Amino acid sequence: MSFEQSAPGADEVAVVAWPLVFRQRLARRVEGSERFRWWVLWTVLAGLFSVGFSITVLSVSLPRIAGDLHSNVSTLTWALTGPLLAFGVVGPAFGKAGDIWGQKRVYLLGLAGAGVFAGLTALSWNASSLILFRVLSVAEGAATGPASMALIMRAFPAEDRVKALGYWSLVNAGAPVLGVVAGGPIVEHFSWRWIFAAQVPFTVLAIVLAIVILPRAEPGGKQPLDVAGAAALSAAATSFLFALNRGPVWGWSSPGVLVGFALVPVTALLFVRVERQTSHPLIPLDWLRRRNFAFPIAAQFFSNFAYMGSFILTPLFLKQAFHYGETHIGLVTIARPLAFALSAPVAGYVATRVGERSAAVTGALAVVASMIALSRLTPASSDLAVMGALALAGIGLGVSSPPLAASVANAVEETSLGIAGAAQQLIIQVGVVAGIQIGQTVQASRLHAVGLVHSFGQAYLLAGGVALVGVGFAAFVRSAPRSPALAA
Repeated sequence: MSFEQSAPGADEVAVVAWPLVFRQRLARRVEGSERFRWWVLWTVLAGLFSVGFSITVLSVSLPRIAGDLHSNVSTLTWALTGPLLAFGVVGPAFGKAGDIWGQKRVYLLGLAGAGVFAGLTALSWNASSLILFRVLSVAEGAATGPASMALIMRAFPAEDRVKALGYWSLVNAGAPVLGVVAGGPIVEHFSWRWIFAAQVPFTVLAIVLAIVILPRAEPGGKQPLDVAGAAALSAAATSFLFALNRGPVWGWSSPGVLVGFALVPVTALLFVRVERQTSHPLIPLDWLRRRNFAFPIAAQFFSNFAYMGSFILTPLFLKQAFHYGETHIGLVTIARPLAFALSAPVAGYVATRVGERSAAVTGALAVVASMIALSRLTPASSDLAVMGALALAGIGLGVSSPPLAASVANAVEETSLGIAGAAQQLIIQVGVVAGIQIGQTVQASRLHAVGLVHSFGQAYLLAGGVALVGVGFAAFVRSAPRSPALAA
């Protein structure tokens, strides 16, 4: 057979190439639209939703899953703990990788990995396989957080980013809520496996949208990934998270917990030393001297300490003191994340008028007020009072999170938005775990001294005091300059 006979004809080439041509034409048309930045936002939020809606399913169905896999709840709690540690290991590295190799590439990698391991989670055959697949799924999904934030930040001008981050917060908080609402009946009447199986087509759709709509990857230039810095920071974060998580279980004076805490300052100092010596640091240390980087991150740490610490305490309080059942508790406590999800987009627009500092301080004060209100609850309190106190915390964090995140993004260079987002998420993660573990420890330690109801009240007041520190840090945030026309 001659070459002329075997070569494809023009029609055949056209048939093979038309999907690529169609995608390129569609991408050019979308990028040329005046609303392109909003297309980027909705596309990124679709990916975040596909990764986030299954996060809370395990927490509400561990006993059922344990029975299905012939295991126990104590073992399966590592399916919740493991992902926390995994984020501490890979989060900063993924954030920096996006800055170096392109946010779109890293975002697609994270989505694809999360989808693959979600499908494998649905096929888990024992506890070990479930824990492994959940850790790998969340580790891959960790790439989507910093990359999605960086993609949004690059699409929106600095003075308008707080609006976009309001919607980002909406999906971040709302997806797990919808997962609980929709996942509960599915787990109860069908199987927990269907939740993770359903995540696969959602992820595939999000990947297709991202390939077509998101701007082409723009690598940050030839520079090496600071592997030593990433390893040192990951070791410090993971040691701290591990010690906090295991403290209430093993005892705060147990060897494993003490070793974990002892490793934190050692690895943190090693990180600082590495960053000072390398020409391409993971996180430039001079960022810590930037007012709108250090203060917003600190404010987020303390606010999330109170928010999530009380978020875990409240179901225990309602069960032990109010004697509510699981369904009743779920309906009451959903007020908090629902209020967060609904208030965040509105807060993004309000912040453009009043400024990031005013919005952040107001939101942080609402979290403090919520802790005080929760500390005054008794079994005689109505469901409306409980839901009002919880909703106040949701509104507070929903109002403060977008302006604080936007302030951090505006404080760093465009080429470093990925690692800046990863740094925020890591600090928030540490605050969340610290709030959960310390809040539960305070409640348990005060139980015999002051009784059940007052022990929870004192834990809430501790969280309120920590949140008040966050108010102080938020007060030092500098609002971004805006023209009168834009503010209007």
